[in-house]
Amino acid sequence: MNEPESITSPANPRVKQAAALRDAEARRVTGLTLVDGRRELARAEAAGAEFVEVFVAIDAEALRTADAPPLRDWLARLAAGGTRIATLSNKAFDRIAFGNRNEGVVGVVRFGPRPLTDVAFDADRPLLIIEGVEKPGNLGAIIRTADAAGLGGVIVSNARTDVTNPAVIRASLGTVFSMPLAAASTTDTIAWCRRHARRVVAATPEGRQLWHEADLLGNVAILLGSEAHGLSSAWGSAAGLAFETVRLPMHGLADSLNLSATAAVLAYEAVRQRHTHS
Repeated sequence: MNEPESITSPANPRVKQAAALRDAEARRVTGLTLVDGRRELARAEAAGAEFVEVFVAIDAEALRTADAPPLRDWLARLAAGGTRIATLSNKAFDRIAFGNRNEGVVGVVRFGPRPLTDVAFDADRPLLIIEGVEKPGNLGAIIRTADAAGLGGVIVSNARTDVTNPAVIRASLGTVFSMPLAAASTTDTIAWCRRHARRVVAATPEGRQLWHEADLLGNVAILLGSEAHGLSSAWGSAAGLAFETVRLPMHGLADSLNLSATAAVLAYEAVRQRHTHS
């Protein structure tokens, strides 16, 4: 069992190494990321993620959550399993915490994107494909929506942000660890959809039909493009791909919804259709 240590200096090497994981290159090289918050860490643990280290703010011993055991007991269990535990001064903890939203506990967890070939998606449930997503908050919210709507998974294609970003994890409320999730190029994603006979329904401003007119049941992939550039032309020109487009009507000045809002509308339209046909 690892005995808890006390760290007071923000310049401590372990604190510096953990803080470096805010950078995408450090996450890629180490295969590690930071997880902020007790709820997110509990969901990482439930999904079987490997914990390397947990940092606790010096004044966080009294933290409790409604759905988890007391923090002290949880830390003791992690330590018994070999996870390093360190109590940090407020200055040291501020260096690794998520802005001003910290909850007194941050973990270093081994976590990374998986290729399509390593993820088992349920063929009877819709999934989301997100191409070129740039904002980690949007990606995390989309993963959270997919979890809430009971979708079969999320494929992140040609992303401009990575799924291991701590902001993605936080915005997903930790569902990133349990949601079937893969990262791939657009070319590989299209090939995968063809191979698995996934019908692709893409949301575009010029979609041919309204969002509720498309069949979003079963083996379908709901496709959304990036916030700034929309979908690449590869989708519409892909041979042998069952591809159709839908649109959400815009009655105000804006010409589109936020990416995560569009994902929520379509995800819950799939839920509505499933309940209607059950």
